[in-house]
Amino acid sequence: MARAALAPGGEARRAEALGARLPPLLVAADRVAATVAQGVHGRRRVGQGDSFWQFRRFVAGDPIGRIDWRQSAKSGRPLPHGWFIRETEWEAAQTVCLWRDASASMRWKSRAGPTEKRDRAGLLLLALASLLLRGGERVSVIEQGARPIAGRSGLDRLAAGLASAGDDESGLPPNVNLPRHATVVLFGDFLSPLEDIQAMIGRLAAVPVTGHLLQILDPAEALLPYSGRIRFRGLEHERDALIPRVETVREEYTRRLKAQQDALAALCAAAGFGFAVHRTDHPPEVALLALYTALTAR
Repeated sequence: MARAALAPGGEARRAEALGARLPPLLVAADRVAATVAQGVHGRRRVGQGDSFWQFRRFVAGDPIGRIDWRQSAKSGRPLPHGWFIRETEWEAAQTVCLWRDASASMRWKSRAGPTEKRDRAGLLLLALASLLLRGGERVSVIEQGARPIAGRSGLDRLAAGLASAGDDESGLPPNVNLPRHATVVLFGDFLSPLEDIQAMIGRLAAVPVTGHLLQILDPAEALLPYSGRIRFRGLEHERDALIPRVETVREEYTRRLKAQQDALAALCAAAGFGFAVHRTDHPPEVALLALYTALTAR
């Protein structure tokens, strides 16, 4: 499937808008994050930490050192049936590494799309970072020399970095060192050749890290709603394609897009990664809630 679409707007127009884009983007990301935060609860996972969560009955294999003897004495039951384990809430900060596709195909939007795919990816990345930072996680971008950030000031720097980033022809995250057992979240259209994506996922899984891929598509990419004679212009060095009757290729196009998505889902499943698809004409809150829920479940 060719990575081609109608030509994007001029570079001059985007450059002029760059300076004014950052504050609205942060405001929008905060709004999306706040909406999702109202629908999720804090992480209640068992692990090392100081905050008490609950007592539970002792089961074979539990370390003796975790028994709460005072609570066990109150049970009035014979030992070991009356032993209780004191569980604490998981508090160790996790590193979540984020990446947004900055290739030229992400600059495109159709008339049915409310925003460029690149802008929607940036919005979701910042909103997810906002949620994670509120939860005490550490967040980093996947780029050379990147360091984990924390707090509101870190979110501002992350947004500034996204706004100033140039195009990246690869369409895939760079090969940089990542923390072992981190979580990666990748936002892109993932229309690159499957063998390249497979190599990328295999490299990440070997670190090892867990992860999630969110494929972001314009509604026209998902549906190919055009009819009649249309010239499609390549955005990433592809040749232009003149199709006399687009409606005659819609079925084959849909089949190939589904095959790409099915293959992506299979590659992710084999590596223990999550995979989902988001269209830019759908609410970003829906995608963020599903993504955040999937991450916390892991």
